[in-house]
Amino acid sequence: MTLSAQFLTMLSMIGMGSLFGVMFDTYQRFLNRPKRNRWIVFFNDLLFWIIQALLIFYILFLVNNGELRFYIFIALLCGFAAYQGLFKGIYLRLLEILIFTVIAVYRFLKNTFLMLVYKPVLGLIRLVILIILFLGRGLFTLVKFVFKVLLFIIKTMIFTPLIKILLILWKFLPKGIKKNVEKLYNKTAGNFKEIKNNILKLMDKFKKRKE
Repeated sequence: MTLSAQFLTMLSMIGMGSLFGVMFDTYQRFLNRPKRNRWIVFFNDLLFWIIQALLIFYILFLVNNGELRFYIFIALLCGFAAYQGLFKGIYLRLLEILIFTVIAVYRFLKNTFLMLVYKPVLGLIRLVILIILFLGRGLFTLVKFVFKVLLFIIKTMIFTPLIKILLILWKFLPKGIKKNVEKLYNKTAGNFKEIKNNILKLMDKFKKRKE
């Protein structure tokens, strides 16, 4: 390995050590370890360390084709120590500011959406539903009124005069025809009554079987 390659490897590992410190503090901030289940913390920690190891090895592979040297681990520790001593406090403050800013922007966008889009659309939908219900009730009342008027007109202008005409004609009919009509009426009424009685008997039998 050439001297320039070794120097580049050292700088890269120092940078990766500092980056590891940044990612570790970020991970700790979002994990909220005391409130998590132990198994969840264990799997998250395992995944974090695997990702960090793969990331460091990938950078090492790009710099010196993945050759491991003792000074690489020293460079990682130096980078991590430099971050802990010089940049940790600044980074944590910046991280909190960033989190607060993101939450504030999210709440602002959420409230803006609720005030300008969701609530007006919801109010408009409710208004349309109320208008439809009002118009439906009005239409039903109108149809009901028209139906009553039509029934009254049919009854007073058609059925009542027709019945009177039929009664007048009935008086002028010969007695023989009247008797035949009465017999036919009585026979028809008797048949309907018999059918009704049979239906009632069948219903009684069906109810008794169910019980």
